[in-house]
Amino acid sequence: MPRGRRGGRVSALEGGPEEEAPPAAVAVPSALWVSGLQPEAAAGQTLLRGIFEIGRSSCDVVLSELALRWWPIQPERPAGDSKYDQCKEEFIEVKDIFSVKLKRRYSAKQQGNGTLLGITLFICLKKEQNKLKDSTLDLINLSEDHCDVWFKQFKKILAGFSNRPKSLKVILNPQSHKKEATQVYYEKVEPLLRIAGIKTDVTITEYEGHALALLKDCELQEFDGVVCVGGDGSASEVAHALLLRAQKNAGKETDSLLTPARAQLPLGLIPAAGSTNVLAHSLHGIPHVVTATLHIIMGHIQPVDVCTFSMTGKLLRFGFSAMFGFGGRTLALAEKNRWMSPNQRRDFAVMKALAKLKPEDCEISFLPCISSHDLQEWKAEGSPKSDSSDQWQTIQGQFLNVSIMAIPCLCSVAPRGLAPTTRLNNGSMALIVVRNTSRPEFIKHLKRYASVKNQFNFPFVETYTVGEVRVRQRNKSGCDPEEVDGRQAAASEHSFPWNIDGDLVEAESEVLVKLHPRLISLYGGSMEEMNDSKVTCNCL
Repeated sequence: MPRGRRGGRVSALEGGPEEEAPPAAVAVPSALWVSGLQPEAAAGQTLLRGIFEIGRSSCDVVLSELALRWWPIQPERPAGDSKYDQCKEEFIEVKDIFSVKLKRRYSAKQQGNGTLLGITLFICLKKEQNKLKDSTLDLINLSEDHCDVWFKQFKKILAGFSNRPKSLKVILNPQSHKKEATQVYYEKVEPLLRIAGIKTDVTITEYEGHALALLKDCELQEFDGVVCVGGDGSASEVAHALLLRAQKNAGKETDSLLTPARAQLPLGLIPAAGSTNVLAHSLHGIPHVVTATLHIIMGHIQPVDVCTFSMTGKLLRFGFSAMFGFGGRTLALAEKNRWMSPNQRRDFAVMKALAKLKPEDCEISFLPCISSHDLQEWKAEGSPKSDSSDQWQTIQGQFLNVSIMAIPCLCSVAPRGLAPTTRLNNGSMALIVVRNTSRPEFIKHLKRYASVKNQFNFPFVETYTVGEVRVRQRNKSGCDPEEVDGRQAAASEHSFPWNIDGDLVEAESEVLVKLHPRLISLYGGSMEEMNDSKVTCNCL
């Protein structure tokens, strides 16, 4: 890639006021622009052809409907001279370009728009381990007319990507991750959104539940999507709020939801906070701010399954995952010690919960799911299973932990996921129950999550693929007084702590968890999820 010229200030502009390219946009050697697309497929219909300087070489450049291709212009060579025979064609796919600017140089004494140098393309690069990176490609040509024609063609192409957002509602939690979320947004996220020409309306939340109250009555029709900057708690609250708003707009009662309305706007998650970032990590395959931002800019949409959590016919919330027992009690202890840092209170709560490890006396009923392949075989054989609509199964006993997850729940302490066989939208949940066992054996089970070994390969661990789950506590007592503060102790005497997407929810009776396929769309998706074959499950 060409270097900035000396003797003046260089910026990439559309024209008008100066607009510097963000520091994150790093030019890379042109040899790295080789795409996985074959040259024949990159051809398409030719739109423009011209000469630009790329790097330090004058190149023949061709813009087609699918790709921008270039190769160095070769000098005339003597007959039989083979040292010029190698002429490597390079290209980038048009769909990887997210912005185009005119590149100009400004000097201290110069007036007007400065000296035109050419065109700068802003590009999304796919890197290793699901990571995305923004970069630039400079096409140098000093002709105003020549660059104007190419600039307008690039703008026309970009305008054709209708799935890319043009206006976003941004909700930022300033208290997240040592109060660094605001800095992360304005230093890493906002510059990229500005380069992409995306308008933003930012609200900084001031209290717990602020996002819920905001999205209840906010005029959303002027936005193409909503972005949450924060940790799991903030992301879950915004997702819950968007789905509540969808039910309100559809005229549905939330306490009698059989088929909830889908969220009307996609949600983007910027993992700028929190100690786990389960939602963002599961969505992108990596908790990386720039990757999450580029997924939003590029308009990558991933439909995601959502659960409803209900108690005695009343909706508690929408969510993606939940834990009851050890997972719920650990969160209750962590919430009581929020004066600690996220990592400190997590470690403290885990140690405290292990020291006071006790099982829950439960009855768990669930509706199993089967794969589409098995269902087709059953129907072909005329099996009565294919017509059954009520094949509930029940297990009961003493359980140390119960996990119900509609997403893989990847995080730093479980790189393969708390539910590694679950996908974002395969129409099923993972039910993982850990029956009562000794403390050392339970600790072995927990340690397996951080290793490559199978964390479920224990006689006291059972896994099921389900569409609905009912959990009924048979204990007489609920929360331990040490898990709640004094004001809540009386109210929590007969309630039990649930960890729903990192939020503490207390339930006093049977909880029903039901899966709703593809109920919300999220900006993003790991490479594995985006390329994964569509395996769906059907509830019996």
